[in-house]
Amino acid sequence: MMSSAFPDAATREDVIALAHDAAAAILGIYDSEFAVQHKDDDSPLTAADLAAHRCIVDGLARITPDIPVLSEESAHEVPTAMRRQWSRLWLVDPLDGTREFVKRNGEFTVNIALIVDGVAVWGVVQAPVTGECWHGGAAFGAFLRVGSRDSALRVRAPATAPLRVAASRSHRDGRTQAFIDRMGETQPLGLGSSLKFCKLAEGTLDVYPRFGPTSEWDTAAGQCVLEGAGGAVLDPQGRPFRYNQRERILNGDFIGLGDVSLPWREWLGEA
Repeated sequence: MMSSAFPDAATREDVIALAHDAAAAILGIYDSEFAVQHKDDDSPLTAADLAAHRCIVDGLARITPDIPVLSEESAHEVPTAMRRQWSRLWLVDPLDGTREFVKRNGEFTVNIALIVDGVAVWGVVQAPVTGECWHGGAAFGAFLRVGSRDSALRVRAPATAPLRVAASRSHRDGRTQAFIDRMGETQPLGLGSSLKFCKLAEGTLDVYPRFGPTSEWDTAAGQCVLEGAGGAVLDPQGRPFRYNQRERILNGDFIGLGDVSLPWREWLGEA
């Protein structure tokens, strides 16, 4: 499904190319000896995060100079009152999965998403190590690009047992495990960063439960791809995730679904 809605085809291609450039900047550092710093919240920070940030912010300023950018690496410079006035913005995680980057397991991504009136409209997720690029949105469909070829994506629906459930390598807690236990027969798969949303969109995963804080830039691009493939990212009340609507940029709990008819409310239990 394609649409004439913004962003238009030329803008989408420009942003996909920008994500590819950011991935190249990341790989230039990934293949070297790099230092690891830590932010105030103890999350890791490397030169690759900053190189990708500069690449994306500068590129988006050229591509869409009238749309502000909220990036993980500069969000602290943007007053809440200012960003809350933005009806459109690019939400960016220059290097999603810095812990995976430090571990050198390849499971990290570049995330860029367009937000319009709180809705994640279109996004791109680029995997630097494999070169795979997922892009899409609810009005655009979802696609996996390898080289110059796009393949249309669709979630697995109906999803049948054993359900394939995504469980983060770096973030796995008791509530997540209890949720998975209630699902019955499952095949858990540990996977880092926004790759989990992409695998849901591909139909190789069925459910991604996440209990505990994430930031808005962690989920927006992946949500776009998943929604484009027919899935959803829902809060525990069943509402689609929205962005730049709160004082904080932290997300609450969510469930990513390929087959939206799955009985996820039953699995929540007391979680």
